[in-house]
Amino acid sequence: MEVQTVEKKGKSVDEAIKAALDELSCEIDDVVIEVIEEPSKGLLGLVKKPAIVKVSVREKPEEDVRQTLEDLLNKMKLDYRITNVEWEEGRVRINITGKDMGLLIGRKGETLNAVQFVLGLIVNRNREERVRVVLDVEDYRKKREESLEALALRLSDRVKKTRKSVVMRPMSSQERRIVHTALQGDPQISTYSMGDEPNRKVVISLKK
Repeated sequence: MEVQTVEKKGKSVDEAIKAALDELSCEIDDVVIEVIEEPSKGLLGLVKKPAIVKVSVREKPEEDVRQTLEDLLNKMKLDYRITNVEWEEGRVRINITGKDMGLLIGRKGETLNAVQFVLGLIVNRNREERVRVVLDVEDYRKKREESLEALALRLSDRVKKTRKSVVMRPMSSQERRIVHTALQGDPQISTYSMGDEPNRKVVISLKK
């Protein structure tokens, strides 16, 4: 995504910045400011050289992710509609609806995971601060997360009662993270992953 940048002159740095903000139709929190040259005064206090500033609009990760996703889905020739785009603490979460969502989800979410992976690679290719992308289809992931959290809690109760560890079925790294997070606040339970991808599993056990 091309970053909007303007250079402006003014009798003072503040005046030059204001001119740039007016042209970009932005607030000061939405931009990055570089002072190229401070103003200097000549005889009688007259401005000899004006201030020069370079002002760039801050990149909005959610807009970049959305545009990249649209490019991907258009190439896949899917019937889709992006219904929600959220930005929170380094993560962009996007929800999609449409006629071809079964194709996009794929077997056990494999196609969805693959598209999410590719989307993340493209978006983070030239980015200094990595953005985590979560791609959801008709809240498939959200429902899956809620189901996994409930399962993790049930299994942790079983571990407490039987005092025997439980090994869950193989899951993706994202699903394993959900289980770890769901149980990390339980003082009696510990979780860890074992095995190699794609058969890596979460083990739920009592803390020693």
